[in-house]
Amino acid sequence: MAISVDHFGRTYSTATGTFTAVDDLSFEVASGEIVGLIGPNGAGKTTTLRSLAGILRPTSGKVRVDAHDLVDDPLEAKRRLAFMPDEPHLFEYLTVEEHLRLVARLYGVDDFDRRAGALLDELELRGKEKSLPGELSRGMRQKVVIACGLVRNATTLLFDEPLTGLDPIGIRRMRETIVARAKAGAAILLSSHLLHLVQEVCTRVIIMDHGKKIADGTFEELASRADLATAGSSLEQIFLRVTGHN
Repeated sequence: MAISVDHFGRTYSTATGTFTAVDDLSFEVASGEIVGLIGPNGAGKTTTLRSLAGILRPTSGKVRVDAHDLVDDPLEAKRRLAFMPDEPHLFEYLTVEEHLRLVARLYGVDDFDRRAGALLDELELRGKEKSLPGELSRGMRQKVVIACGLVRNATTLLFDEPLTGLDPIGIRRMRETIVARAKAGAAILLSSHLLHLVQEVCTRVIIMDHGKKIADGTFEELASRADLATAGSSLEQIFLRVTGHN
């Protein structure tokens, strides 16, 4: 499995004790899969993604990328993944092209011109190569972050709200981009509140609430569960039922 999460937990120290953001979470994502990670605000989705990206250290359990442990073998694990966060934090004085070139140099991309040119066209950034982040819209900055993640051959892609700030055309193109990467063999974990997108592109769905996994399966498997049989025919209806809001 490209992504293997085994009894992962993450707690934070607070002024009054400890807070458990993610509790005993286990799942796998295979190459070619697009798995949706959904849940209410505060469910632990972003903590999970940031831990998978190596930004946060697990308090318990194991996280592996292509069999490389993120704690014991972090360099090899991180070489194989790309994390596209929901907030597009960019360098203020680097242009779009310079952002892509920097990432490519850090990861030893040897065919930069071809890959960068294809991404500029695919993500509709052509003509913005010399623009600074302050000159771009929120949606354009989001595209730059995603382009930086895709400019190298990562086998594992982590998307946190990839459609934030995009217009309808941009949403459609981003959906096509995500599906194309899975067809090329990438393992993809995608978190989004846009449940219709998740239902359209994801091969499986993991639902979290209060730091725990409460459902895991294909849409058809979830819809056929006895406790969800009357929830309805959409992922949104199943989501509301399984999280107790319906």
